[in-house]
Amino acid sequence: MRYRLTFIAGVALGYVLGTRAGRERYEQLKKSARQFAQNPAVRNTCETAAQNGREFAGKAYHVVGEKVGDKVPSSVTDRVRSMRGRGTRPGVEDDWGTTNT
Repeated sequence: MRYRLTFIAGVALGYVLGTRAGRERYEQLKKSARQFAQNPAVRNTCETAAQNGREFAGKAYHVVGEKVGDKVPSSVTDRVRSMRGRGTRPGVEDDWGTTNT
């Protein structure tokens, strides 16, 4: 019984010390990630990548639309037409969480 109680006390102590150290490390990683995300160079690079992605997606949309043409059923083209205008109005947030300006 004495060994069992010693073992349980050791596990409890290890758990408390481990969680405290783990929490400190988590806070340190969170702070580093926040500093990295707020770096102007990182923010500019992310915005440029997002803008290029939107541009390429728009080009691909038009190229595919021209090639597919009338081969798509009308029910699908109606849905695409209704979605075409979504997110293009200034100040409206799209499905990706970005706001158009």
